[in-house]
Amino acid sequence: MMEQPITAVIGGLGVRGYEVYASYARRNPDKIRIVAVADPDPAKRTAAREAFGLAEESCYESMEALLEAPRLGDVAVIATQDRQHVRHAVPALEKGYHLLLEKPVSPDLQECLSLRGAAHKYQRIVAVAHVLRYTQIFSTVKQLLDANAIGRLIHMDLIENVAYWHFAHSYVRGNWRRAGEASPMILAKSCHDLDLLRWLAGDTCISLSSVGGLSVFFAQNAPKGAARRCTECRVRGDCPYNAVQIYMDNEKTGILHGNTEWPCSVLDAHPTPENVRRALEQGPYGRCVYACDNDVADHQCVSMAFANGVCATFTVTAFTADCCRSLRAMGSLGELEIDMLRNCIFLHPFGRPVQTIRLDPVRDKFAGHGGGDDRLMDAFVEMLRTEGTEPLTSIDVSIDSHIMALAAEASRLHGGKNIVLSEFAAQV
Repeated sequence: MMEQPITAVIGGLGVRGYEVYASYARRNPDKIRIVAVADPDPAKRTAAREAFGLAEESCYESMEALLEAPRLGDVAVIATQDRQHVRHAVPALEKGYHLLLEKPVSPDLQECLSLRGAAHKYQRIVAVAHVLRYTQIFSTVKQLLDANAIGRLIHMDLIENVAYWHFAHSYVRGNWRRAGEASPMILAKSCHDLDLLRWLAGDTCISLSSVGGLSVFFAQNAPKGAARRCTECRVRGDCPYNAVQIYMDNEKTGILHGNTEWPCSVLDAHPTPENVRRALEQGPYGRCVYACDNDVADHQCVSMAFANGVCATFTVTAFTADCCRSLRAMGSLGELEIDMLRNCIFLHPFGRPVQTIRLDPVRDKFAGHGGGDDRLMDAFVEMLRTEGTEPLTSIDVSIDSHIMALAAEASRLHGGKNIVLSEFAAQV
């Protein structure tokens, strides 16, 4: 058992790499220590160097350069862009690193399968950041289902309510707006959810079909008189997707709390009213949502059949006020529902009164994904320090969720065609 903190290198100092994983290390120096970082942005490298007391030579301009050095730590955290993940992950495995890999693994099925093979070949731990498994609410749901609290599980209905402003930020104006440059939205946003359904179902998905598309965010839907940039738009006061409101005046609407943290930190590493305004005037996040170059779906539905007879439906949609997940699970002896905003589970045993299970409120500012981010890191560190404890999700199971997502996108693009997953994966 390791008594010293595990050591880690981080590739990619964006929202996940720096604000989640590096933040955890800053707050838990007894558990994990950052020994090197890689990012093309010199300002981000400087911030990491100062935060972790790193030498200049431990701050690399690229993950490729870092991986040319001898192995520097126990773990490589891969938080680069989607299409770089496997390109960085496989050489890291060859170097002897265990991996914490930001999702998605890759939008390319062949790359997903090659990473799975490399993890087995080099006998390294590869934990994909499927953080929903680690939240208090979903881990409690899993315990209830495994304890037959609603009898035999028959069906699940999961909805990812992305929230209108979050979708506009990430999938219309942001890095994940184009499938060919990043990933299809069902993979980038929702491999979390497909992994969750597979976990709760307790078996593999054998077939699925999917429908949906891009229905709102394109030029024909622009209001009359709309400008190409929100800071110049005379009709922005009537538009809920108005970037000035989302990033600068959000306290008035209650959707966010000021402009000093995420998502404003994506516009500028150290957001202030002045540089956020400048970013809206000059950068991609100030564009009208009807004048961007986005092409990913803004709503999608998936219908799934699992090997043990469980069925499930999943919907991901931009068009919600709140940013949360909704789940309803139906069994032979009852049903349950969750309320993520209040961190409650409602258990409905047939013929008996409803039971309300109130979980601890998630109040910590670092408790991203309903507390799942820190709980994932706690579990990952403990797994390495105890040298052998199995992760909640193996690389094989994580790749299953990616096969599901890529098959769902293929089905959507072919008019909702039913796809058998074993046949889909065998095409590679």
